[in-house]
This record gives sequence, C-alpha cells and structure tokens, in this order.
Amino acid sequence: MDAERLLIAGGGLAGLGAALALRQAAPGLSLDLLEQADAFSEVGAGVQLGPNAVRVLRDWGLEGGLREVAAFPIDLQVRDATGGALLGALPLAQRAERRYGAPYATIHRADLHTLLLQAVRAEGGTGLHLQQRIGALELLPGAGLQLRTEDGASWPAAALLACDGLRSRVREQLLADGTPQFSGHVAYRCIINMARLPPHLRHNGVTAWLGRRMHAVHYPVRAGQWLNVVVVVEGDLPDGPVGWDHPAQPQALWHSLGLLPHRDLHQVLEAVPLWRLWPLFGRPRVARAADMVRGPVALLGDAAHPMRPYLAQGAAMALEDAWALGRLLAAQGGGAAPDWPALLQRWAQARWRRCAWVQARSQRNGTIFHAGGLLRWGRDSAMRLLGPKLIDVPRLYAGPPPI
Repeated sequence: MDAERLLIAGGGLAGLGAALALRQAAPGLSLDLLEQADAFSEVGAGVQLGPNAVRVLRDWGLEGGLREVAAFPIDLQVRDATGGALLGALPLAQRAERRYGAPYATIHRADLHTLLLQAVRAEGGTGLHLQQRIGALELLPGAGLQLRTEDGASWPAAALLACDGLRSRVREQLLADGTPQFSGHVAYRCIINMARLPPHLRHNGVTAWLGRRMHAVHYPVRAGQWLNVVVVVEGDLPDGPVGWDHPAQPQALWHSLGLLPHRDLHQVLEAVPLWRLWPLFGRPRVARAADMVRGPVALLGDAAHPMRPYLAQGAAMALEDAWALGRLLAAQGGGAAPDWPALLQRWAQARWRRCAWVQARSQRNGTIFHAGGLLRWGRDSAMRLLGPKLIDVPRLYAGPPPI
C-alpha cells in the first residue's frame, strides 16, 4: 500500500464508472475501491439512459453488453393521469440515433451495475474491497490524505474520489454542509413481468402520466421482458429510520392518488405484486467548483449533485462525471504521477455548471409535472401545441461536452 494510490469510496454506478474510466485512461494507476456492503449489488429499480449516457458506455466499449440487457424504447408519451389524453410525444429509437448519434435506452439498475463491475474486473489491476465503511478522513500537510475505515484499517492515498451517494460520509467531513433534506415527495417503485399485463399495455416505450400532486412513469427493462414502474406523490416522510428504501402499503398509494387514474394506468398499478417506498431527499444545487472538489478529494455522482428523478439523469450524470475525469487523465499522457489536486480542479471546473443546470431542470420538471390550476392548463396546452420541442432536451442529450 503506497501513498501514490488513488482511492474510490463507493461501489455503485459512480464508483465503478470512475474505476473503469481511470483504469482505461491509465492502466498503470494504483487504484483501490472501497465498498461498505458485503457484496457488490444494486437495488431493483430501472434507469433511463439518454443518448448522452449511452455515448459514455460506448466510449468505454460497453455498448454491445448494453444491447444484450437493455430495452430501446420507440417513443416517449406524456398522458393525462385521469382522463388518459395524449398530451405530447417524442419519437426515440431511430430519431435519437439520427439526431444525437446514440440511442435512448432503459435498463434495470442491477444490470447496468453488473455491466460496469464485469468491465472493471476484466480490465484488472483495481483492488475491490468489501465491508469497508468510511471512518475518518485526514488531509495531510503538503499533499495526499489518510482515510481510515471503521474496522481500523488505514489507507494512505494521493487522492480520493467520493462516490458514496446522497448520504456521503466523505462529503460530511469535507464540506460539513449538513444532511440531505426531504423533498416532500415519495416514490413508489416496482418492476412487473410483462406477462402480467394485458397485451395493449406491453408497449416498448416510456410513458409518463401527469396528474395533480403526482406523476407516474413506466418503461421496459431487461430486454423488454419487464416493466419498471415509478409513481411519485406528494406526502409525508414515512415513520421509522431515515433511509431511501421502505416497505410500502398499496392502500397508502391509492389514497395518495385521490381521483381514480385512467384505466390504462389503473391496470398497470393493479398488476404490481410488491411496492417499495423511496422518500426523495435532495440538496441545494452545486454553485461552484468548490462544491465538487477540495484539494485531493472530489465528489462524484449523488455525493456531489443528487438529482430529483424528474429528468431521469441521476445515473447519466454520475457516468458523465467518471467519463470526464478519465478523459482529463488520458490527455495528461503517461510518465509522471498526476498532480491530483490540479487535475481534479480542472475536472470540477468542467463539470459543475452542467450538473447544476441538470439539477435545476429536474427540480423545475417536478413542479410542472405535479401542477394544478392555470399552470396545469398552460402546460397541457403548450405540450399539445409544441409536442416534441418541449419534451426533447438537445443541450442534455448532445452531451457530455467535449473534454
């Protein structure tokens, strides 16, 4: 173990993406990843990957693997949750390829995690360490740092990438900016085998249902064999330990929905065998590069810029973070060890504005999705009139910006 090591805290999408990007950029890098869990795994939820995220996976040589496990929706439809009217639609499939040079994909989070983990292992050279819960972080005079884990192990390193999620223990010590705040929204999540649905609901597309103080989204995953369903409602924080995953009672969801949803949405929800409840927490959006890096320590993914799920870009921004850092390291070339504080500062300057914009756009979408009254009328009228122009996001999907 030497002080030239780069450490990654967290073995989720951000951490594995960073490990893969840096290993490909610098095969000789001394790299160790610390994960607090007993095994590398992910929860059972879906992820939407816009062309910007697929482009990153393609650059890492993972598009072939992605095509084996993901679905590639033909369109995105926005419908009224009560009346069922089609408010707007955006063709995906060939249009995304033609306009942005990469497809729009939907994937089970565990499948994406496995794809990245297998790629990191195939590259070799990265130490993968389980049951390593972050303890104390000490920035050393001059250069480098010392990270201690709760089991008493000491990890000297030249730099640290904190990919340890919304409740990042590294961020807690580095920025001391408090805990994440409850948003007032809770998400009910599940996946359904397509065989449980009537044929007319086995649609290879993303469908978003907008209602007052709620919205729902469903789309295919696992090569189209399963349907991922998310219903977000405004409500109170559940009783019990503060966390992101709770058992859910179906009657609580139906009570939150108020008016009965349209029959198509109703059939989807009735087909759900088991719900999980995720309270949605967040932080203020990043406002400067220093919100993402301090000296030899950088925050990536949800540790830096947690996203509301209303633009479906949380995973994509984590992958973009990793990709951008890999590109900067590759541009430095071989030879001397990186000046990590300088490299991480360049990375943060390149990333923070885009991440802040996506955070703001996501939060705004939450307000628009759940609107009532005149705002809802204006939203629906504009969407019927402008359709794809309102739904498409060229500034987002044409990314990530060149490094």
